[in-house]
Amino acid sequence: MSEATVDVADLRRNGGPAGADPDGRADDAPLREDIRVLGRVLGEVIGEQAGIDVLDLVESTRVESFAVRRSEVARPALADRLSGLDVRAANHVIRAFSHFSVLANLAEDIHHERRRRFHRREGSPPQQGSLAATFALLDQHDIPDEVVSRELAGALVCPVVTAHPTEVRRKTIFQVQRQITDLFRQRDRAAPGELDEQEWSAHLWRSVLTLWQTALLRLSRLRLQDEIDEALRYYELSLFDVVPAINAEVRRALAQRWPEASLPSRPMLLPGSWIGGDRDGNPFVTADALRRATTRQAETALAHHLAELEALRDELSMSDRLVTPTPELYAMAEASRDDSPFRGDEPYRRAMNGMHARLAATARAVLGRVPGSAPHAELTPYDSPDELRADLDVVDASLRSHGAGPLADHRLLRLREAVEVFGFHLCGLDLRQNSAVHEEVVGELLAWAGVCDDYAALDEAARVELLAGELTMRRPLVRPGAELSELARGELDVVVAAAEQMALLGPRAIPNYVISMCESVSDVLEVAVLLKEVGLLDPGAEGGPSCPVGISPLFETIDDLKGAGTTLAAMLDQPLYRALVTSRGDAQEVMLGYSDSNKDGGYLAANWALYRAELELVEVARANGIRLRLFHGRGGTVGRGGGPSYEAIRAQPPGAVAGALRITEQGEVIAAKYADPDLARRNLEALVAATLESSLLDIEGLGDDAEPAYALLDDLAARAQQAYRALVHDTPGFVEWFRAATPIGELAELNIGSRPPSRKAGDSIADLRAIPWVFSWSQTRIMLPGWFGTGTALESYVGSDGGDSSEDKLARLRELHRRWPFFRTVLSNMGMVLAKTDLGLEARYAELVPDEELRSRVFDQITAEHERTCRMLLAVTGDEDLLADNPSLARSIRNRFPYLEPLHHLQVEMLRRRRAGDDDELTRRNIQLTINGVATALRNSG
Repeated sequence: MSEATVDVADLRRNGGPAGADPDGRADDAPLREDIRVLGRVLGEVIGEQAGIDVLDLVESTRVESFAVRRSEVARPALADRLSGLDVRAANHVIRAFSHFSVLANLAEDIHHERRRRFHRREGSPPQQGSLAATFALLDQHDIPDEVVSRELAGALVCPVVTAHPTEVRRKTIFQVQRQITDLFRQRDRAAPGELDEQEWSAHLWRSVLTLWQTALLRLSRLRLQDEIDEALRYYELSLFDVVPAINAEVRRALAQRWPEASLPSRPMLLPGSWIGGDRDGNPFVTADALRRATTRQAETALAHHLAELEALRDELSMSDRLVTPTPELYAMAEASRDDSPFRGDEPYRRAMNGMHARLAATARAVLGRVPGSAPHAELTPYDSPDELRADLDVVDASLRSHGAGPLADHRLLRLREAVEVFGFHLCGLDLRQNSAVHEEVVGELLAWAGVCDDYAALDEAARVELLAGELTMRRPLVRPGAELSELARGELDVVVAAAEQMALLGPRAIPNYVISMCESVSDVLEVAVLLKEVGLLDPGAEGGPSCPVGISPLFETIDDLKGAGTTLAAMLDQPLYRALVTSRGDAQEVMLGYSDSNKDGGYLAANWALYRAELELVEVARANGIRLRLFHGRGGTVGRGGGPSYEAIRAQPPGAVAGALRITEQGEVIAAKYADPDLARRNLEALVAATLESSLLDIEGLGDDAEPAYALLDDLAARAQQAYRALVHDTPGFVEWFRAATPIGELAELNIGSRPPSRKAGDSIADLRAIPWVFSWSQTRIMLPGWFGTGTALESYVGSDGGDSSEDKLARLRELHRRWPFFRTVLSNMGMVLAKTDLGLEARYAELVPDEELRSRVFDQITAEHERTCRMLLAVTGDEDLLADNPSLARSIRNRFPYLEPLHHLQVEMLRRRRAGDDDELTRRNIQLTINGVATALRNSG
């Protein structure tokens, strides 16, 4: 084996941006050099492993692809050459450019870190989105203590990890990529002469060689248990360190600034999960799956706490011959049953051993075993995390009593915060199911009990009356072991399992029940009946009806969003349900669906429907004297509500944040945000920072101009929705065009998640899940869900008859873009999407549509709207470039997208061959590899 020798000293000389304009093109030199080095090493590995002929093919393709991006070579020439490759040669090219794309992404990430270090080293002001910048901003405003107390009363920022299948990378590939990233970090941070350059080069070579010889595709589809374990990995990678640290910083900063405010006692930042509780369309989420998910979560939390107690035992070696601990600490040491003569004068170590033994007993009771080291003795288990936290507080107070405060502020502080955040359950696991399933199950239970033979035949008013009556009685509808359908038995078993796990791990283990496709009050009361059936909802509890599980309606379609405020008001008009809300501190959560609303009505209409729904929900909550918490069901792509989280939160309407929000984190976004502590801290700080700003400041800033601005967006959204639906829902043959011109059919063969691509069998757009819908458009680089219809809306409004002149209307749009964070964010995110689109590549995919008339009819509409949208976006923003406000993405596109060129051409060719009857297994695998490669390179593909 040969190993490339890289001039590390030269890389280090070029690796720091000192002396360069940190915002200029000169600063890109280290990035370009890193890409060059990684590309050279990969090329040498390919040459050695696959042969010089393959390397020559790959290199000539790379040169030609870059020439295409510079318009020096016609794209059809490259496409024709790649179309002539045999299936094995195509496989080599696909694998090579998949790896080129990944390595270019790594180089970008390393460069971002390098720039941040430079800014910190130069003493630059804190970056927007950091806690430091937010508290500096809040310091500029005179915010009374009572305002802080009111707005942060229910403070909560909860990123909720889901198993939505858009992460295509295998865990093994991810780990090798981390090795390469760590090598470049090591190089950048080493002092001159400190690094063994030959060994560094050899290590880089070995890592790239491992990458080349490791399969990019999974042999089988991820199982639910794999998804559970994969999500838990991020706690060890970053969350155990970062989440407690951020909570401690926020708690300290708020107390310093507003000492008289009534601040929340619980941590502000709490993680959540859906993996193992989200049954909507996933038949693999059963009662056993829920038990596994909550048990694995508890195991992860308890293992962490036990290990930290052992580490503290080793650290706290203070002798009572030198210091005097508090009597409470001595009492804990005496109760530990640690009678080792070697620790006779070390009360802290004995106390920590006692705490470890008690927590080990808790683990044995919960898990049936003790993760990690066995305890020194059998002691009484902790009944709750609060008991463990109380003991840790005793240790803290004792350390401070004899001048060891710095020790208390280190590992002990982190563990105290960790116990408060993660408890024994790790994170809250939500339940979720579709309202149609609840209707069927509750109807069966009512029929079995003889209450109502045909619940489905009742109108809404009759259903509400019937369900409200049932909710006044404690008696269940069916007896244990009753013969029920498989569906009803499965649904009841899940709720029974939830009740069991809450009894074992505490009420925070299952905090919410989310109702997909919620349309009415009866959809909410049906879930209440199911919770009552297993004893979680008690209508006769002392002090009034109570339930530890919050019921969260999820409004997803445009029509459901328009009716969300009315539905919430009707829910609160039900006396028993209002009493349940009162028992939960007058707090009600509502979830908003970004994905299905976009698929239903298009980008602009969906975003405005969400904003309007929030305004109405806030007003209903205010009128009813409750605290509203919104749960944002966002995906990774702009077409599914994605985009920078900090800007997205600040773009919410007045009163919609109010100190609390939850937000989904899905697929490839999870690794991008939480794969290491620096990434996790930056992203979690952004969530908390934006929440604080949106809660305590007037971010919208429209004042008396709000209503006219809202009316204008009503008009624009209606125009955009009409244009979108005319194409997607009303154009004859559109579904056939979509299925032929995208790899939607082939996505089902990619082993990236446990959920089926459709909620139910069917060939309509409505039946298709939003993820494969968006994923397919991303693969073809048209990304239609992120922009279509907006151009027509803007152009038709500006050119409409009546009222102001076209110039005045355009000026009004420009003024809103300048003043209104919502409008500015919507257009900025759309600009990012449009910059990634490529109509030339989409034309290649359109050639897969066999009907020539249909092919051109649909494609011509897309082409015209694309031109219109780009033109109108630039007219409103006043920019000359789509990415004028995002130079880092512009740089990324320059560096990454040439590597995507051959992947797209070969994907089209392999699809053509496969659909023409080529049943070669390698052809099928090549299609999957191109899907994998394009998705990985784009980073946010679904």
